[in-house]
Amino acid sequence: MSSKLEIGSGIYTKSEIAKILRLPYSRVSTWIDKYWDGRLKTELDFSYTWTTDNSKAVSFYTLVELYILILLGEAGIKTEDVINGHIELSKIYNTPHPFARKEILESIKTDGKKIYFDTGNGTISLDGKKQFQINFIKVLFKNLSFDNGFLANRFYPLGKNKKIVIDPTRQFGHPIIGNTNIYPETIYNLHQAGESNKFIADLYEIEKKEVKDAIEYCKKAV
Repeated sequence: MSSKLEIGSGIYTKSEIAKILRLPYSRVSTWIDKYWDGRLKTELDFSYTWTTDNSKAVSFYTLVELYILILLGEAGIKTEDVINGHIELSKIYNTPHPFARKEILESIKTDGKKIYFDTGNGTISLDGKKQFQINFIKVLFKNLSFDNGFLANRFYPLGKNKKIVIDPTRQFGHPIIGNTNIYPETIYNLHQAGESNKFIADLYEIEKKEVKDAIEYCKKAV
């Protein structure tokens, strides 16, 4: 099977992902080549990538799963164990993107060493060995929102309290400001040119907070 390159699914190259997730390009490239275009593709018979303008690109759902990989890594889980969990959940739920589904993410927990999953009938480790009853760390996925089908539909790279949003159905999934179609870079360029936040806000008819958030996003991406 193959992922479909279509309007509304988002198109993200390795360099764009590195910028959005604040990661070194080399790490993003390794993850995509080794896992999503390597082991996951082989194990699940699903093609996660395509080539656009001579660059490898992925959809919004794969971007979300890379974000989940980061969160689980911060919680202490090794990358190989995250991929093992991805494969097991993909097979259980018959989906190539288990880490983009709300009901799956809400059931994931960790003890800082392994990933565990609440099945409703007990908690199991995603290495498929046995059930556990221990104190878990709940992994929070607060930077994501979900549609009525419980699939991730928006990503807030600075958090939901900020106005920068990535929505694959708007501006081809490029980061934008709130309910507008304005790119953060547009605001940041005026800021670098010396324009005041009030002037920029009035010019584009947006809130000063949206101006500040756009500047913050661009500064962190540098």
